[in-house]
Amino acid sequence: MIIVILRGDFALNTLHFKYAVEVERSGSISAAADNLFMSQPNLSKAIKELEDSFGYKIFERTAKGVHPTKLGEEFLNHAKLILQQIDQMHTISEDLQKDIQSLNISIPRGTYIASAITQFAKELDYTKGINLNVFETNSMQIINHIADGFSNLGIIRYNVNFENYFLDYINEKGLESEPIWEFEQVALMSEHHPLANETTVKYEDLEAYTQIVHGDSYVPYFTSSAGEKSDDELHKNSKRICLYERCNQFDLLSNVTNTYMWVSPIPEDYLQKYSLVQRRCSVKNHTLKDLLIYKKGFKPDETEKEFISCLFALKNKLMFTEIV
Repeated sequence: MIIVILRGDFALNTLHFKYAVEVERSGSISAAADNLFMSQPNLSKAIKELEDSFGYKIFERTAKGVHPTKLGEEFLNHAKLILQQIDQMHTISEDLQKDIQSLNISIPRGTYIASAITQFAKELDYTKGINLNVFETNSMQIINHIADGFSNLGIIRYNVNFENYFLDYINEKGLESEPIWEFEQVALMSEHHPLANETTVKYEDLEAYTQIVHGDSYVPYFTSSAGEKSDDELHKNSKRICLYERCNQFDLLSNVTNTYMWVSPIPEDYLQKYSLVQRRCSVKNHTLKDLLIYKKGFKPDETEKEFISCLFALKNKLMFTEIV
């Protein structure tokens, strides 16, 4: 729980109190930054802002580390008391929330992931409280959602060409990850598409048809000159329909029968519902990976564990489903 206290012209974030207490405990800015999963410059800046807002030094910086000043010791005693009282208030909130099944998650536009959420929601206990928040967006935004505390869990999707970039960015944001699935994309199309009867679709055959893409799936800072290409460049097509949500893609594919889309393997019930087929296609730079991400030190509760179990169960089922 973070509380902002207004003090004159200043807005004090009680998270800064936690920072100061950790600096005292560690005796070092760098050690405290490591323990708080943040960078040393950002922690130093937060402590400086705290000192400026009160008008006195909380710590003395020496060659042997940092030590509280006399006023700093008094400040830290009050800060610890405030943090203890906040914890007590938070305990009251936890007691009220313990019977609520809660999941806050940010996901990419992946059908098997959305299907897992649907299956998870069906299995909830509807005699208890439910708080289910699902945010569907691109991988860069998902990382920021988790880092900023907007969601507890996230799933990101990227081309394996960009693996080092994403892993570095996740680490920089103080997040951890675990792999869910590495897969080859398939071409999704109407069962009435001219190529629907082909067992394996040739990449060059698709150039005559209209591609449906998610318009905000991009990786910043990469250019072709760097030897890497974005997913948008890997599947470049002069005929395309850009979407910024997932719902309409199935209606478009089903009703505009000369369209196709690159996707993760699709559950059979979606294929039947929308009269679609998925076909393999041999093409380079076609492997994607999904990762589960969360803040370092995060421990999922029982509801979150149930969703993760549901997600992996559906993924495992798709892995052993033959695509023809």
